[in-house]
Amino acid sequence: MKSLKKYLNLFHFIFLYSLVASKLFSQTQEWIVYNTSNSGLPDNDVRAIAIDGQGNKWIGTYDGGLAKFDGVNWTVYNTSNSGLPYNYIRAIAIDGQGNKWIGTNGEGLAKFDGVNWTVYKTSNSGLPYNYVRAIAIDGQGNKWIGTFGEGLAKFDGVSWTIYNIWNSGLVDNYVLAIAIDGQGNKWIGTFYGGLAKFDGVNWTGYNTSNSGLPDNVVWAIAIDGQGNKWIGTLGGGLAKFDGVSWTIYNTSNSGLPSNYINAIAIDGQGNKWIGTLMGGLAKFDGVNWTVYKTYNSGLPDNLIRTIVIDSSGNKWIGTWGYGLAVYREGGVIIKVEDEKTKFPEKYVLYQNYPNPFNPNTKIEFELPEKANIKLTVYDILGREIEKLVDKEYNSGKYQIEFNGSNLPGGVYFYRLEAGKFVSVKKMILLK
Repeated sequence: MKSLKKYLNLFHFIFLYSLVASKLFSQTQEWIVYNTSNSGLPDNDVRAIAIDGQGNKWIGTYDGGLAKFDGVNWTVYNTSNSGLPYNYIRAIAIDGQGNKWIGTNGEGLAKFDGVNWTVYKTSNSGLPYNYVRAIAIDGQGNKWIGTFGEGLAKFDGVSWTIYNIWNSGLVDNYVLAIAIDGQGNKWIGTFYGGLAKFDGVNWTGYNTSNSGLPDNVVWAIAIDGQGNKWIGTLGGGLAKFDGVSWTIYNTSNSGLPSNYINAIAIDGQGNKWIGTLMGGLAKFDGVNWTVYKTYNSGLPDNLIRTIVIDSSGNKWIGTWGYGLAVYREGGVIIKVEDEKTKFPEKYVLYQNYPNPFNPNTKIEFELPEKANIKLTVYDILGREIEKLVDKEYNSGKYQIEFNGSNLPGGVYFYRLEAGKFVSVKKMILLK
């Protein structure tokens, strides 16, 4: 009897050990955490993330400046070693030429082209306030800059246009979020006034009094492939707005773990990834909710600041004080694309991602040698829509972003020419 009990206890121990080991193994495969102790990340409070055309991650922090991560190497830019005007970064956007636009919390807007820094402040430009909380770039390359106190600025590279509560239909001068839909409408989330839509001429305001918006503090906005607006509020949960009807998700009627939402990202399958204040990370597929917290996953902190999703489906998650987490179901894929050492064996044009898309998609190609290349988009009748690239590239793998915000929905083709190599692929713009 004693030997049987001993055997059962041993079996129970082995079972529990296997279960825990399996879970830990799964987590180490699916989660990677970067912090100041195990990487070149300069600060554990990550406020903003953007991904450039080569897949590099640009990470803005609370006090450590800006970090670039190529999958292996970290490069840090701060006030001591670069033209970055302030180490507290609130927003990052990357334009079609690869320039990084960096919003700081008190020292204006910086542009970085990879070599040179240009700083825009109230003292030397038309920027209305030096506290920049949000940046979005439209299909014409205009920068839309949300300030925390003096409204919204549009910058076309030369001229500045300012929108505030006194000269426009902007609902509040404290701008927290900006998103641009497939028709070019700007959706602006504010701190007190709710949500504003601007079509270039007319303004429409949405708040708790005149719409289904559940709270007037709008912290995050994302737009899915069908044009639905997903709006994260600071207290009222998550709202979906299709242009007519509102659907509200909160802790009382759904699997949303917190009504305080800081970040929203949408993956290639249409899943919504929602970062909350103290409630961790939630995935919503339209029916089911999956919640990731520190106790049931590799997530290092339940307070999520920002989320972006790369072309491999990795979720890059900035936390309040525990660094940067990367998550992917089935295992994280960190692409290391060092163009100095990686030499593709042949010319390749990849299928764009995501596809279908609205309004942005990424096109990747590989070159085995230096070549003059042309990457051109055509409509279904064969008419040229846009020449994305027309220059010489070295051997390597490259990624180009295409914005279809000014185009009608439908079938389009993109064509790569490199010497004698020609390849054409189809893509679908959904609107």
